[in-house]
Amino acid sequence: MATITQVFRVFANHARRYPSSLHNTRYYSAMANFLVDDPKYSWLQELGLSSKNQGVYNGKWCGSGEEITTYCPANNQPIAQVITGSPSDYENSIQLTRAAWEQWADIPGPQRGEIVRQIGDAFREKKHLLGKLIALEMGKIVAEGEGEVQEYIDICDYAVGLSRMFAGHIYPSERPGHMLLEQWNPLGIVGVITAFNFPCAVYGWNSALAMVCGNAMVWKGAPSTPLVSVAMTRVISSVLEANNIPGAVCSLVSGGADIGNLMSTDERVNLLSFTGSTEVGHKVSLKVQERFGKFLLELGGNNAIVVNEDADVDMVVRSALFACAGTAGQRCTTTRRLILHEKVHDEIVARLVKAYGQLRVGDPIEEGTLYGPLHNQEAVKKFEEAVKAAKEQGGHVECGGNVIERPGNYVEPTIITGLAHDAPIVMKETFVPIVYVLKSKNVDEAMKWNNEVKQGLSSSLFTKDMSTIYKWIGPKGSDCGLVNVNIPTSGAEIGGAFGGEKHTGGGRESGSDSWKQYVRRSTCTINFSKELPLAQGIKFE
Repeated sequence: MATITQVFRVFANHARRYPSSLHNTRYYSAMANFLVDDPKYSWLQELGLSSKNQGVYNGKWCGSGEEITTYCPANNQPIAQVITGSPSDYENSIQLTRAAWEQWADIPGPQRGEIVRQIGDAFREKKHLLGKLIALEMGKIVAEGEGEVQEYIDICDYAVGLSRMFAGHIYPSERPGHMLLEQWNPLGIVGVITAFNFPCAVYGWNSALAMVCGNAMVWKGAPSTPLVSVAMTRVISSVLEANNIPGAVCSLVSGGADIGNLMSTDERVNLLSFTGSTEVGHKVSLKVQERFGKFLLELGGNNAIVVNEDADVDMVVRSALFACAGTAGQRCTTTRRLILHEKVHDEIVARLVKAYGQLRVGDPIEEGTLYGPLHNQEAVKKFEEAVKAAKEQGGHVECGGNVIERPGNYVEPTIITGLAHDAPIVMKETFVPIVYVLKSKNVDEAMKWNNEVKQGLSSSLFTKDMSTIYKWIGPKGSDCGLVNVNIPTSGAEIGGAFGGEKHTGGGRESGSDSWKQYVRRSTCTINFSKELPLAQGIKFE
């Protein structure tokens, strides 16, 4: 995603400033019941947040569902409460969204693009505050939180240009006096279900493109990051309302699996975009398919960096540091497997262990922090289980492997060597900061290992050999959707299509021609003559 350059700069600067090994910053204990009421976090009020927030928006703010409390993963203190949506709130919202679409679809594409441009500008004004909120509620560092908001801004800019360019084609007709063309039309309502780890950017990828194509939105954010969803919707709604556009063009229904199930089974949701685990995504796709709906899946990734013997070791170590430990291993593009040629294996492992020792652990909203917490205690448990399983299967912990004894959900970034390439724990994606280092005899063997997992999201090759590069990106190379060379597995730009193959789901979002996911193609034959010839020269007289 688009934060890679920014985060590399932060990593480099703070590695020099804070060389101590896994240094822990001061733990803050709030005196207030909710962090939002504490003076230290008064900036949350600038985003329109309070101790109790309505989690449904469909032109007005409401909510009659369960009241949930959202917690800061850095200290497990309650931030605020959100009143989620009930089934009746969802039904009301979907009806209002459909009515809003009737007006939105009649607005010319370039004018829809102007609204999206204004949304991007509104996010520019709130970029720092939203970045801090993402850090507070999700747990990633502020630099990454701001980078995520920047992705939304960038895709809005992209969508503005697209609003004048999503053209069809005119084809030669074999019949005299006829025109054969294709027209792209909006689907109607696009439902979006997003995950906790990217609570801002992924909705931006979907909404900016879907909106300029003429669709209206219904969004369910992750149940554990509802404040980000509410704050973002306040930004979006302010633009819609200022332009006299129905707010239900971008509806929000906060909630859990009950709301997600309603979206999956609702025939009025013409496309459902789901980001999350492979297990849940599979269930969602089956429900949508049962009603012959369209779905877009962005699921798991057991991503690998393949390192050839001629690779630039400095680049490998710098790239692997962020790809493995950035966001505390909670990106879908995080490097889970590091496949090293046997000639450079030991050197890279030693240097990477040293680099891990320079990571500054702390509160993600504090300056200088490079490595924050896991999102919740469930993730901590999965971390412990994975380390245990790796040891039992023959792995050796080179670095980390322990829960950090401090408030919050902190674990040590971990490097494990000695496992077989097809060990059960290696073949499994675990959403925590553990990288399994594998030793290969040659790059061809490494490519096979890259492809043997069920997921196919992101992959990277480090080499200077051009023939190896072209094999890697060719039909017998990486089978992933993202096939990189001499960069990490994470850090994709918005200009290219983002998504993966196999159990990653096959969906594509963001750039390239991903906009075609949000439209339906109409092939139109127009007879402007007074004759009625049939195709293929058929006579029926």
